[in-house]
Amino acid sequence: MMQFDNVSILTMAAVDAPHRITSTWIEEQLAEPMQRFGMRPNLIESLTGIKARRFWDPETMPSDAATMAAAKALEQSGLDKNKVGILINTSVCRDYIEPSNAALVHGNLGLPSTCYNFDLGNACLAFLNAMEVAGNMIERGQIDYALIVDGESSRLITESTIERLLQPNIDPITFRNSFASLTLGSGGVAFILCRRSLAPEAPQFLGGVSLAASQHNRLCIGKLDMTEMTTDASGLLVAGVELAAQAYAQAQQTMDWNKKEFAQLILHQVGETHVRKLSEALQLNTERIFKIYPEFGNIGPAAIPITLVKAQEEKNFDKGDRLALLGIGSGLNCAMMEVVW
Repeated sequence: MMQFDNVSILTMAAVDAPHRITSTWIEEQLAEPMQRFGMRPNLIESLTGIKARRFWDPETMPSDAATMAAAKALEQSGLDKNKVGILINTSVCRDYIEPSNAALVHGNLGLPSTCYNFDLGNACLAFLNAMEVAGNMIERGQIDYALIVDGESSRLITESTIERLLQPNIDPITFRNSFASLTLGSGGVAFILCRRSLAPEAPQFLGGVSLAASQHNRLCIGKLDMTEMTTDASGLLVAGVELAAQAYAQAQQTMDWNKKEFAQLILHQVGETHVRKLSEALQLNTERIFKIYPEFGNIGPAAIPITLVKAQEEKNFDKGDRLALLGIGSGLNCAMMEVVW
C-alpha cells in the first residue's frame, strides 16, 4: 500500500488518434473465416460493447503520441519544462527494443539532462504504477514535478491479426484466442504530478493498494514485435475479477473506501462484460462508471488516465469529489487508487 499526503495532479492531457475504425469494418475484413466458423454478425460489438476504436496514421509512432500528449500537458500547465524532475513512459507499444520510449519523448520535448527518464512496463497497469513511483519520489522530496506519459497504437496488431486470421489453416480456437486483439484502441495521454505545496488547489493523489496473482501470468501474452497477442479471455476475466475483489476489500479496510461516496468510478476499459462482472463482484454503482470503450476500445495502460481526462471534460468535477481508479493488468496485477478533486 502507498498513501500520499503531498502529491497533486497539476494537469492532465489526452490526444485522440484521428482515424475511427468500426467493429463492423473489422468483421467485413474477416467475413470469410467468420462464416466458415458459423460466427454470427456483429460479434465484436455484441460481446464487448465496442463499436469503434482509433488508429494513428501509419507513420505515427507510440513515442509521437506520447510526445503530443506531454506537450499538451506542459502547455496547459504553463510549467517550465526545465523543472520536470522525471519522465516515465508506460506504454505497451514500443518504437524500438532500445532506446526506451522515455528517452525518445525526453529528447522530443527537449527536457533537461537532469530529468530522470525510463520506461515502466506492467501491461495495462503501468500508468497507475508510474503514478505510485513518481508520487513516492515527490513525497520523499526527491523531485518537485513528474511527467508520466503513454502512447498506444493498435494499428499494427489489428492489421496483423486480420491478416493472420485470413490464412486458410486458421482454426476456431486460434480465432477465439486472437479475439481480444481486435478490441484494442489507440491514444496518447500525459499527467504532471507535483508537490502539493506547489499546487494546493489541484486534485490530490492519495495513492492506493496493489495486489498480484502472478500464478495467472500466461492468460494474455503479447509478442515482442507487437504483431500478435493470444488471450484466454474467459480465464482472464474470472481471475481478474477475483483479484479485483481482493484488492477492493483491502482498499475498504486500509483506505476506508466503504465509508466514502465516490463521485466517479474510473475503471480500466476492456469492454461491457468486464465492466458488468466487476460491478457485480464489487457491488459498484454502475451509474458512477464513466465509459469510453464503446468508441475507443481497450487502450491498454492509457485507458484509465484517458478515461479520467474525458470524464473531467464531460462531468466537470466539483471541489472535494472523490474518484476511484480501478485497474487490472495481465500478469495478473491489480491496483486501486484514489483522487480527491
